[in-house]
Amino acid sequence: MRIPTNVITGFLGVGKTTTILNLLKNKPADEKWAVLVNEFGEIGIDGAILTDSGAMIKEVPGGCMCCTAGVPTSVGITALLRQNPDRLIIEPTGLGHPHKIISVLTSNQFKDYIDLKATVALVDPRNLSDKKYTENKNFNDQLDVAEIVIGNKLDECDEVDVGIFEHWVATQQPKKLASMLVKQGEFPLALLDTEREQQEEAATIEAHHHEHAEMEPQFQLPPNQTFIRKENKGQGYFSCGWIFGAEVTFDFDQLFSMFCNLTAERVKGVINTNKGCHAFNVNNGVVSVNQMTLEGFESRIEVIDSQLMPWDELEQVLLSISDL
Repeated sequence: MRIPTNVITGFLGVGKTTTILNLLKNKPADEKWAVLVNEFGEIGIDGAILTDSGAMIKEVPGGCMCCTAGVPTSVGITALLRQNPDRLIIEPTGLGHPHKIISVLTSNQFKDYIDLKATVALVDPRNLSDKKYTENKNFNDQLDVAEIVIGNKLDECDEVDVGIFEHWVATQQPKKLASMLVKQGEFPLALLDTEREQQEEAATIEAHHHEHAEMEPQFQLPPNQTFIRKENKGQGYFSCGWIFGAEVTFDFDQLFSMFCNLTAERVKGVINTNKGCHAFNVNNGVVSVNQMTLEGFESRIEVIDSQLMPWDELEQVLLSISDL
């Protein structure tokens, strides 16, 4: 049986993970869903957040940008298909080219196993009037490849933002199969079954000669270390991530204050604090926090910005507000 599959794409900070969490929460109770997550960073924040949902999760490291849509992705998809899910959701990195993932999903390797449905792109309507986004190739690629466009964060938009979104949708050629404005990424589950309008041929994925480690160790802390740091850069962005051992606890109030004062464009974390485990999400200077039920979990923090930041100084701040 071919597994219904959707790609859910969108730029940094648009709310892809929150959207997928809502979809998982509202899925039929008798179905088991799988999610493949690819992040620009190196430490697996989204996968950690989604793990709390009970879905089957696989993560693909974002470090090897030219190979992300090749071997690691194919390995992750195959591993999830072997568990016979009722639906597969693919969340590409917010800095990625979704057409490469689509090429993998429609390739001869998977054509007998995957029933690729419409691709969903999330967009913050406010970004459609910001040249920082509208002149970004990845931003435009993500919207171009989608058959369904969801204008997210409606509660943060004004009438002008809504008008720009509606005009943008109305002028698209070819026309989008569906569009709507929502809050918290909450769109009807039925949209996932929308058939793709064009069954394009799979493009050839170029072979790159890089060594690939097994995927799982990318997101694990070596047994002899209390924390590790990993960096990545590409497409005009820089990222730095940390994994801290499960025994390390951070001061919640000081951590929240640090995130409020951090000027990076994107910050995510799943962190053990003196008030329990929490997911932190910082976007446009706004810090949101959600309680997690994870126990014995290694804390993860990821910072992404278009400028190279003083990672050593940030690391010292993190260490100073922990019990290390």
